[in-house]
Amino acid sequence: MKESGGLERRIGTFQAITINMSQMMGAGPFITIPLVLTTMGGPQAMFGWIAGAVLALLDGQIWSELGSSLPGEGGTYNYLKAAFHDRTGNLMPFLFIWSVLLATPLTLSSGAIGLANYMTYFFPALTGLQTKLIAVAVTLLATVLLYRRVTSVAKISLVLWLGMILTVILIVITGLLHFDPQLAFDFPQGAFAPNKFLLGLGAGMLLSIYDYLGYYTSAYMGDELREPGKTLPRSITLSIILVALIDLSMNIGIIGYVPWREAAHSANVGSLFMTRAWGPWGGAIITVLIIWTCFASVYTGLLGASRIPYNAAKDGVFFKKFAHLHPKMKFPNYSLVVIGLIMVICCFFDLTTVINALMAVQIVVQFMMQIIALSVLRRKHPHLNRPYKEWLYPIPSIIAFLGWGFVFFSSGASAISLAVTWTIIGILVFWGRTWYVNHVKPAMTTGGQDVDN
Repeated sequence: MKESGGLERRIGTFQAITINMSQMMGAGPFITIPLVLTTMGGPQAMFGWIAGAVLALLDGQIWSELGSSLPGEGGTYNYLKAAFHDRTGNLMPFLFIWSVLLATPLTLSSGAIGLANYMTYFFPALTGLQTKLIAVAVTLLATVLLYRRVTSVAKISLVLWLGMILTVILIVITGLLHFDPQLAFDFPQGAFAPNKFLLGLGAGMLLSIYDYLGYYTSAYMGDELREPGKTLPRSITLSIILVALIDLSMNIGIIGYVPWREAAHSANVGSLFMTRAWGPWGGAIITVLIIWTCFASVYTGLLGASRIPYNAAKDGVFFKKFAHLHPKMKFPNYSLVVIGLIMVICCFFDLTTVINALMAVQIVVQFMMQIIALSVLRRKHPHLNRPYKEWLYPIPSIIAFLGWGFVFFSSGASAISLAVTWTIIGILVFWGRTWYVNHVKPAMTTGGQDVDN
């Protein structure tokens, strides 16, 4: 089946789950375990992952209702446009696409950086620059592999997902066989002192929610999903639940064998864990699989993200070159290449900086505004077809909004400054483009010149 724009509805529930989970798992738990342990100062880091899972599930309710009632390529873009167009015109959907051009490459580059860091297990003499160049090569490879029909992409996603599942199974089983509860729950003195715990929880949630990012990837591909009203809510909810169980099992299993103080200072904690359990061969095998998993997150994330500017450009809200589809293989090739190139630049930044920045940029324009959009649409369009409705509305929305605010203010002054600055620049670009389209371009067209916007 094809949409009028040429996109094909080929992705079912299982494939949508594999796409979401591949993006969610990726580098996340393998690079954030040391970071969260350091941030929260001990095994109480598990509460950071639990809190992150709860926030993701609550936010998944919002995505499920909006995605099932407004299915289409672009996800949040569609929701913000439907909710705010009457009052602010195309400003909010434009700002979302603008944020995507920074937040998405930041998100995906973290996976490429994580992959490159695990390469040091095999090549410990790699310099910082060489590691970054490996991340760049990973980005270019993912872009090349996505240059094909969506049916082929779905098959590749399934293969990558199977490698990810094998990685998880090996780590979880090893954790169970070597689990020591005294190590896993070796809480330091004062671990739960209210001020210290809450301060650490905010920073810990920022890192743990990063591990869940991607549960909404299928929402960006609404025009390529079979029965989106059913497929989308199922893929989002099941992806979050499965990844939460996997992450907690891995995190607790690892610090139940490797003392948390040692794990907190390991750049390749997954490799350290398996090497200690099964020797060098065990470490080598799991490192290869972790690299495989990291690549899966980059690949599937770039797949979903490339569809967002495409839909906006097709509607005339964003620069129209992004609406271009490959003439034979029917995918948004211009959008894919541009995001891939920005991602190459992001690969040269520090991992912690990347994670903090991407979270701050996404939270305000996307997650928090999307929650407001759901309430606006409920009031403006009460009879809109909603195959899925948020349970216990508006309680999940209120809790999720407060949770995202808590995480945003925990991201740090530099990340918040970046988010605010990028948003202000986006507003100025929007006003400049609007003025050009409404005043300059008509005059140039009348004078015999038609300039691309």
